[in-house]
Formats: sequence, C-alpha cells, structure tokens
Amino acid sequence: QVRLVESGGGLEQPGGSLRLSCAASGIVFSALTMGWYRQAEGKQRELVADITSGGTTNYADSVKGRFTISRDNAKNTVYLQMNSLKPEDTAVYYCNTFMHYNRIRRDYWGQGTQVTVSS
Repeated sequence: QVRLVESGGGLEQPGGSLRLSCAASGIVFSALTMGWYRQAEGKQRELVADITSGGTTNYADSVKGRFTISRDNAKNTVYLQMNSLKPEDTAVYYCNTFMHYNRIRRDYWGQGTQVTVSS
C-alpha cells in the first residue's frame, strides 16, 4: 500500500523559511519521480517542483530561485526547502508520486500540510 506522509508546514512570516518533508512507504522510492504540489484556497492544484529518480529537478516559475527540492533515497524521503517565502505561497502542500499501469498514469497523494505566510 502506497503511503505518503507530509510534515513541516506551519505559519511563517514573509521572507522566512520552512522545510517540508514527505516520508514514503509501499513503493520502490528510488525508482520514482517525486513531486510537491500546492493548492491555494479557490485555486487549482499546481505543480511546485519535482525530482526524477536520477535527480533531475523541475520548478514552477513562481518558486525558481527560492525553493529547492531534494531526496534521500536511503530514508525514502523527499524534501522541499522553501526560502524567501511570500504571502502568495500560502497553500496546502501535497506530496505526489505516480506510476503507470498499462500506460495509464495513477497518482498517489499525501494528506497535505498547510503552509501559511503572513505577518
């Protein structure tokens, strides 16, 4: 059974930093692309960053230069270091991975962790 458990969210002031963690189980972690998505109130869920099994990273334009995604395959954990936080980063952040079954993509999600950026 695939399980993704996020932690590390909270309330932070503009300009501050937070680090999110996502512990995975039930998957061959090292073989999968892992991602972070976010959903602000009233908006669609969007990709924040992802990292392939080989370590290639991809970022949304809105977070480039401020956020860093990384992974520790020994711990089955993916991280999102968020610096220079802005109020518009406020959202529920979700950990994600996906697999293909007969060429059909199936996504797996964590329960989400709230990040609030406010003074």
